[in-house]
Amino acid sequence: MRYGRTVKLEGPFDQVQHDVRQALADQGFGVLTEIDVQATLKAKLDEDMEPYLILGACNPPLAHRALEADRSVGLLLPCNVVVRGAGDRVVVEAIDPGTMVTLTGVDAMTPVAEEAGRRLDAALSSLTPAGS
Repeated sequence: MRYGRTVKLEGPFDQVQHDVRQALADQGFGVLTEIDVQATLKAKLDEDMEPYLILGACNPPLAHRALEADRSVGLLLPCNVVVRGAGDRVVVEAIDPGTMVTLTGVDAMTPVAEEAGRRLDAALSSLTPAGS
């Protein structure tokens, strides 16, 4: 099962993650949580890895609709977006909101997932892919 959408970008990691945040904001998403996996693994395990951020993105009206359909869907919220270094590129991956429908089996979640998917796709599409 495919559960994400991916775009590969060129540019400095800090600039790309800033651009991702702006692209999400332009589609009505706020970043509620941020996990700096690179820093956490270094601090807790003294392990080195490439830059890796997990952004918990939320569009409040869509989250509300999803929670109205199924209160337990909070287990799948917010929509995670990963920004990670990959050699000389930066990979941006966003969860496919359709997984909410697949995992919950709640048909009322379908229009919410479709709209969230369109908005995440628009955010990713607004970024300039590597090689463009």
